[in-house]
Formats: sequence, structure tokens, C-alpha cells
Amino acid sequence: MSHSSGKRHRRRDRRSQRGCQLRHADAESDTADDEERTPEERALIAAHATAERKTELAGDALWFLGVTMALLFFVPPVGVIVMLVWGFKLAKAAYELELEPKLRKRFIEQEADKLVHASLSRQRRDLEGAHAKTLEQLSASIAHEIRNPITAAKSLVQQMCETPTAHENVEYSRVALEELQRVERSVSHLLRFAREQDPGLSLLDMADVVESALESFRDRAERIGIAIDSQIDCAGSMVGDAEQLRRVLINLVGNAVDALDESVTARPRVEVRMGENLAGTEVWVRIKDNGPGIDSENLSQLFDPFYTSRVNGTGLGLSISKKIVDAHGGNIEVVSGPGEGAEFLLTFPKRGAVGGMPL
Repeated sequence: MSHSSGKRHRRRDRRSQRGCQLRHADAESDTADDEERTPEERALIAAHATAERKTELAGDALWFLGVTMALLFFVPPVGVIVMLVWGFKLAKAAYELELEPKLRKRFIEQEADKLVHASLSRQRRDLEGAHAKTLEQLSASIAHEIRNPITAAKSLVQQMCETPTAHENVEYSRVALEELQRVERSVSHLLRFAREQDPGLSLLDMADVVESALESFRDRAERIGIAIDSQIDCAGSMVGDAEQLRRVLINLVGNAVDALDESVTARPRVEVRMGENLAGTEVWVRIKDNGPGIDSENLSQLFDPFYTSRVNGTGLGLSISKKIVDAHGGNIEVVSGPGEGAEFLLTFPKRGAVGGMPL
């Protein structure tokens, strides 16, 4: 009996070894085939794989819509929970499929520019290390920004399910909606950060852009007692995208107003100055406040994606602003210290980053 059993074990071992050998041979064959393929063929195979993943994701999205709509109609509390959990998984899959490759490419290009004068081997090692670290930090930040509000909203919905008639449910619904709006805001900022958007160049007066941006804060600043002092020395004619530059100024002035509003500052004040350099080749804008300032640790990470010291901040406002300034061929500098306020200086070439138009 034991002799027969030993034979069966030996036969199984031989079959297992043959299977391993076949799989190893298949893997070597696939590797050899891949090496023999042209770059166009490899790109076509990768495109097919991506298309299949997109098709699967689209099918999952249709199932998600059908199931959640049915549950929301017949069992609303369960439908909300399913929508949150399943929706988060779909959003994560969409991020990995659409945004992550673009972000990876962007970070690789940025790091490659920094290391262009280094040796090729050193450049490759540094690039891979910096890319992996940045992508890891970015992924962790995205998960944090999305998971926390979804978890909070899920907890509130569960409480509503346990006591459907409680009068606190109205407040729970309001807070849950705010948390979901926070997720929507984070995703919107992320999409704006990842999207390639070249400025629509045209002739503009920076003075008009500054006045338009400041007008957005007049009522709020007056209501909370913050003085906004502007001094515009010239029209500041230049080539650029007026709407993008307006968003940059709104972000910087808004940050200054927020910092003063959240701190205890005697006679809070935001100063905005605009002019041209002596050679008449650049337009500059200076935004300065007398708020609590920025310490050296925060200052060194100020333009990093998702880095923020504010409770409700997304950490993408300054990153997006720097992208816009860079796209205009300009420069953004910041000088600050604890208790010394913060000062941002923007400089732009009058003829823009791409070619020039007659001024």
C-alpha cells in the first residue's frame, strides 16, 4: 500500500516538474518574442491592454449606475452606502488608469530636466528613486484626501440608518454632503493639476487682471476688517492668458486673506503692487500681508502637490499657480518667516513664454 502511494507521489512530482518547465519555457518565449517586437508592435499591445481595461471599467460603471439607482429608489440608506463604497473603488480604478500614467510621465519629465547635465547612469538611478518617492507620497495624499471624507460620510449615513426618524438626521445629511463636496473639490483640483493646459496667449494689461482679482475680495475683506491696499504704476501690457493669471492672483490674495482671518493680527493688511522693470521687458506683481508668516519647514514645501497647513485646504492651489506662472515663462518667489507676514513676487516676460506678439 505504501509502495503504491510512493509511486503516485513520484508521478505527481514528475508532472509538477514538467509543468514548471513548460511555464518557464513559455515565459522565456514571451520575453524573447517581446524583445523581437518593434516599438510600434509593443505600443500596439500596450494600447490593446489599456483599451480592455477601459472597456471593463466602463462596464463596471454601467453596473454601478444601474445597481445604485435601483437601491436608491427602493432602499435609499443602503443605496447611499453602496454608492460611496463602490464609487470610491471605481474612482480609484479610474485614477490608476487615467491620471496615474499622466502624473508619472510629468514627474519623470520634471526630474529629467533637473538632471539633464548628469551622467546617464546616475540620472536613471536618481530619476527612478525620485519618481517612486513622489508617486508614493502623491498616492498617499490622494488616498488621504478622498478616504477621510468618504469614511466620515459613511459613518453619518450608518447612524441615519440606525435611527431613521431621529431629528439629528438633517444635520447628519448636511455634514455628509459637505464631506462629499470636499471629495469633489479635491478631485477637481487634482484633474486641473494633472491636465496639460497651455495658456491662450493674447495681448492683455496686467493692471486689468489685478483689479479684476482684487474686486473678488472687496466685500469679504471689508466685512472681516482687512484692508486691501493696491498700487498700480502702469498698464503692464504683456502677452499671456488673462483668465489663468487672474486665477493665480485670486489664489495668492485669497491665501493672504485667509491667513489674516484665521490669525490675531493688529490692523490686518494686504498690499498689492504692480509695475515694470527699468528695462521695460518684464511685468511684476508683489502681494504682501502682515499675517503670521510661514516657517522654514512649510516654506520649503510650499509648492509641493497636496502639501497644506490649512484644515480645509487641498494643497493644490499653489502648485497649480506655479504651473501657470511657469507656462508663461515667469517666476514666483516667496519671502516669509514666523511673525513676519508673507510676500510673493511674480515676474513675467512681456512677450510671453512662446514667441512674441507686437505690443
